[in-house]
Amino acid sequence: MTADMILFLALGAAAGGFINGLSGTGTALFALGFYLVVLPPTTSVAIVALMSVLVGLQGLWIVRASIFARPDRLARFILPGLAGVPLGLLLLDVIDTGTLRIGIAVFLIVYGGYFGFRAALPSFSRKTPVIDVIVGFLGGVLGGTAGVSGALPAMWLSVRPWTKSETRAVMQPLNMVILSTTVTLLFFKGAYDQAAVNALMITIPCGLIAAQVGIMVFRRLSDIGFRRLLILLTLAMGAGLLLSELT
Repeated sequence: MTADMILFLALGAAAGGFINGLSGTGTALFALGFYLVVLPPTTSVAIVALMSVLVGLQGLWIVRASIFARPDRLARFILPGLAGVPLGLLLLDVIDTGTLRIGIAVFLIVYGGYFGFRAALPSFSRKTPVIDVIVGFLGGVLGGTAGVSGALPAMWLSVRPWTKSETRAVMQPLNMVILSTTVTLLFFKGAYDQAAVNALMITIPCGLIAAQVGIMVFRRLSDIGFRRLLILLTLAMGAGLLLSELT
């Protein structure tokens, strides 16, 4: 393993780990670009997915009280999300995923750009169990089809006037469950070969340390500040997704 490879792996892990610790999502957006420079695409995705799950355990711990306080709310997102992943994988054979990803990217950019810099954030306070189920399901479908499982949930949760812990208590477990499904599928496809294992020996400790820094920043954010962060993150997701498709 060359010095350049070690540097890119460490930088990717630091960027992805920090944003995971800060927001509970967005790991691939910030890490994948570094890994793709030095590793094949399948190996890169496999490393990012597994790192996201392992690093995310720290985020789960800090919002454990909010998770156990409302398990019914979390179930409304996770169970439909799991059901949506297989459908998303099936759709890969019948739709143009490139066009889909560009459409999603434009939507995220418009949403994040419009709401991200407004003085007053949108607020949707009433109970919406049916919409929660639909968002969770579509998140799973988009995860299986376009690899953007966190985009739609991030948009929806950013308009809910919940505390930052309540929001993260849905976002983090949802991402981890869908990514764990991805990791399992990649494992059976043989993606975790010796090269991936060697890379993980560098990325996991770097990601874990960077996540702690992100968690420190998360603790200092206000509830409104965290909602604004999610909205701006959707803008970054859209820009990164569009750039990756156009290039």
